[in-house]
Amino acid sequence: MVRRARGFTLIEVMITLVIVAILAGIAIPSYRNYVLRSHRIEATSALLKVAAAQEKFYLQNNTYTDNVGDVAGLGFSTDDDTTSFTTENGWYTITVTAADNEGFTLTAEAEGDQVNDADCTDFSLESSGAKSASGDGCWKK
Repeated sequence: MVRRARGFTLIEVMITLVIVAILAGIAIPSYRNYVLRSHRIEATSALLKVAAAQEKFYLQNNTYTDNVGDVAGLGFSTDDDTTSFTTENGWYTITVTAADNEGFTLTAEAEGDQVNDADCTDFSLESSGAKSASGDGCWKK
């Protein structure tokens, strides 16, 4: 009686590796896009926090400020005399591009790996509540 060895053949192992490679080729880019989209929340929430702080500053001083240090206490690290700061995880730089007694404009620009988000690298928010971004639907996604 001939005993047959048990185990996997080389063909079976190669087919399994090909299937795993195909699944990884699909899953990894999809996950990366999901991560980039989730980082957009950091930009929009930071812009809304600064806008709320600007309104508070306006109530106390009857003007808006371009100095982020004036609206401190937002949980972001800033110098005392600066018009911009980096968000908590460093994905965006928030800048006060214009501020006077009539209104303000805030922008968020992608930094680091977030610049690979081809759809939404820049966001802006005005004192009137007007929101814009470099792509369509960036504030909603």
